Amino acid sequence: MQTRPTLAQFARQLRLNQTDCEHLLWQRLRSRQIAHLKFRRQFPCPPYVLDFYCTELKLAIELDGGQHYETPGLMYDQRRTDHLYKQGIEVVRFSNLEVLQQMDEVLDQIMRIAAIRRSPSP
Repeated sequence: MQTRPTLAQFARQLRLNQTDCEHLLWQRLRSRQIAHLKFRRQFPCPPYVLDFYCTELKLAIELDGGQHYETPGLMYDQRRTDHLYKQGIEVVRFSNLEVLQQMDEVLDQIMRIAAIRRSPSP
């Protein structure tokens, strides 16, 4: 009888089998290259695994392939985003195409969001 992997095991498997787009973005986020922020990849956040997550800012970055733009994917992503929002986590989504064709703009947007989340609320 086969058992389901734990969330941590699933996240580890995702890290080992990352997509090309995840790999490209990870190369720019890792080692505090963006605004000196520590990002983690394929971070378990029950019941989900986040593509990239910055604990300091409670900021999740998700990369979306084609399945995310079909009705079931959109509905799943909305439920997921709502769940994370209730935990104080902001979710930022980029399409795989944006990562491939507009990496500088993606990184600029991440830096802008980081600056906003770092600044104290009035």
